[in-house]
Amino acid sequence: MNRFVVQEHHARNLHWDFRLEREDVLKSWAVPKGVPEKTKVKRLAIQVEDHDLDYIDFEGEIGEGEYGAGTVKIWDSGTYTVESETEKALVVKLKGSRLKGSYSLVRLKDNQWLIIKIT
Repeated sequence: MNRFVVQEHHARNLHWDFRLEREDVLKSWAVPKGVPEKTKVKRLAIQVEDHDLDYIDFEGEIGEGEYGAGTVKIWDSGTYTVESETEKALVVKLKGSRLKGSYSLVRLKDNQWLIIKIT
């Protein structure tokens, strides 16, 4: 089982960081309106740089002047399995305390994706 985390990030703009443990890093997306909890809701997710696996448990303050300055707290975490994967889409089944069910990440262009709760 791979791990995932959603961190609520009070930076310059409030957003949620959705991170999946893959290939020995955390693949990461910033989701301005939060990861959807209801089926068929679509949200923009901007892919950002990969993070070290150690960051999966991070909660705290990122200092002023540093990248991502602000408060970070874990909003949800758990495990996931990959249901399908192509160049343009990744479907995962999340098992967290808040997020449960299948989610699709669909690449729109460059680093822009949609995250959609399927079930």
